[in-house]
Amino acid sequence: MTHAFRFYETGGPDVLRWEKVDPGKPGPGDALIRNTAVGLNYIDIYVRTGLYPAKLPSGIGFEAAGIVEAIGPGVTEVKVGDRVAHEGGPLGAYAEARIMPAATLIRLPDAIDDRAAAAMMLKGMTAEYLIRRTYPVKKGETVLFHAAAGGVGLIACQWLKHLGAIVIGTVGSKEKAALAKTHGCDHPILYREENFVARVKEITGGKGVPVVFDGVGKDVFLDSLDCLQPRGMMVTFGNASGAADPIKPLLLSQKGSLYLTRPTLASYTATRDDLLACANALFDVVKSGAVKIEIHQTYPLKEAAQAQRDLEQRKTTGSTVLLP
Repeated sequence: MTHAFRFYETGGPDVLRWEKVDPGKPGPGDALIRNTAVGLNYIDIYVRTGLYPAKLPSGIGFEAAGIVEAIGPGVTEVKVGDRVAHEGGPLGAYAEARIMPAATLIRLPDAIDDRAAAAMMLKGMTAEYLIRRTYPVKKGETVLFHAAAGGVGLIACQWLKHLGAIVIGTVGSKEKAALAKTHGCDHPILYREENFVARVKEITGGKGVPVVFDGVGKDVFLDSLDCLQPRGMMVTFGNASGAADPIKPLLLSQKGSLYLTRPTLASYTATRDDLLACANALFDVVKSGAVKIEIHQTYPLKEAAQAQRDLEQRKTTGSTVLLP
């Protein structure tokens, strides 16, 4: 027997239950993974609260690293003893061990340790598809990235600097501004104290930016449209402050023939080839030192509810890892 978190109703962190479970034996195409580190992500809170529906009762968590302990018939992607990580697949990463589809598992290079993998797969692969494929950022471009001191933000800021971009980022405190700046954010904006639209226009000489990357949602969405150049792209990929209010398509034309997209990592890694390409691009920039993965908080896995509280209350920065 092993332990895992499950929830039977949506709500606050108290709905999470630490239970004994039997992961069973892997069937065809599956692998049994013993987790060594589990990633904490804001999407976990969306699932727990019901913003992203899950079939109840449900496990929770999308991201972990661990060791393959057994494989089912027909598995060719991994073998017993491999160090692996995943950033998607069935809910249930908050577990000591679990069965996973082998096609969702990614073998880890020797240079990437388990904790770093759990801290970076979902966040780093999100950064990859956003800045390299949703809107391929070019050298010399100025971009706006909201929540620049968050888990995705700190990775994205470093990667954007590696690409030669000028990075404007919103943050919630002076401490977070300093943190973002040391990770490649050229112009951190304290959005609670400053009008970020006015600051973006000031920094860009009134031109605005060609792209806004928004994982915050409701609190910044509409104002972000006013930061864009004509024909600019609004990339909204998260809802940390709540889902953005609906808009009429006509608003996009009125503000300069803007593009609006709501991408997901799942869509950008839907095939095995895309999954591996995304992961390998992340591994390359981490191994080169262009992007450093820093774990700012760790919690015992059993304290996942408290970790989620701290994340919701914006008490954390960067990446958080839960340790079984």
